[in-house]
Amino acid sequence: MSSLKQTPLNAAHRAMGAKMVDFGGWDMPVNYGSQIDEHHQVRNDCGMFDVSHMRVVDIKGNGVRSFLRYLLANNVEKLALPGKALYSCMLLDNGGVIDDLIVYFMNDDWFRIVVNAGTAEKDIAWMRRQASKHAPQLSINDHPELAMIAVQGPNARAKVWQVLPDTQSKTEGLQIFQAADCGEYFIARTGYTGEEGFEIVLPGTHAEALWRALNKAGVAPIGLGARDTLRLEAGMNLYGQDMDETINPLEAGLAWTVDLKSERDFIGKAALLAHPPARKLVGLVLQDKGVLRGHQQVHTAHGAGEITSGSFSPTLEKSIALARVPKDVQVGDTVQVAIRDKMLAAKVVKYPFARNGKSLLSL
Repeated sequence: MSSLKQTPLNAAHRAMGAKMVDFGGWDMPVNYGSQIDEHHQVRNDCGMFDVSHMRVVDIKGNGVRSFLRYLLANNVEKLALPGKALYSCMLLDNGGVIDDLIVYFMNDDWFRIVVNAGTAEKDIAWMRRQASKHAPQLSINDHPELAMIAVQGPNARAKVWQVLPDTQSKTEGLQIFQAADCGEYFIARTGYTGEEGFEIVLPGTHAEALWRALNKAGVAPIGLGARDTLRLEAGMNLYGQDMDETINPLEAGLAWTVDLKSERDFIGKAALLAHPPARKLVGLVLQDKGVLRGHQQVHTAHGAGEITSGSFSPTLEKSIALARVPKDVQVGDTVQVAIRDKMLAAKVVKYPFARNGKSLLSL
């Protein structure tokens, strides 16, 4: 147990009865009781997630925007308003995904990036290596001392304002993918569930007090299990499952995050242009009884594919998946999935499957 990293909320999770698991080297809560109840709690009311294992990285200095135009596949030129955020992949020269991340424009000399926990050390090393070659004047500082709490669901923002009333005036006008610097709290209107809500960055020393105050106000703690089914229903990629260094974003359903139209060069652009994608990411809904899981083989009329993420969907009460399949597979097609020793039928659908508390599919 001692070898696992802990967030500042570790003791609070245990006090609330969490079942703890090893999640990429972190001691994290998978659930606090019923995972399905936790899922519905977020879709119908609100819940809170400890995402303190994710890492905040601040890049500061003259020329930071120019550097990020080269570092990231999405174009930070879109960020003109302080606090505005952008989702992007950071790519290798061959177009593979080092990580997916969110970048916030704070001012002309400061951009803030939030990266995934399992890739944080690799990401920061890559950023520093690229900066040393292209922008040595920049400072790149990560902040392991910061914690992050996500509050998600239709009632999430109202509950945060109830607990942190001083932040309401700065955050109630925020648009989706926009953040406000509220002194001790950095509050972004972002999330990983397909629901309304905030992600709150704050000093780790203050995290447990906020966690307990939110809980007292009626915000239930939610584990990693429900977080995964919520993000899958919302059609959101998970790094290490739906993409990694061997997959480019065009084959991971992330073409919308890649700016190939502007003249700017970025790391991986030449590889993406030289190798048009032969595969694409689609949604699947199982027509038979069973559960879709990652790495199951998908048989189509155009060749083989593979499920990248799959689970039972509590909102749809069906088994759903994201799958990487040949590019000629179309929405509405029926495919066969190898589950144990059976071939079961699944329908190809356009994802996301569910957001804002309800199904988006007409099955």
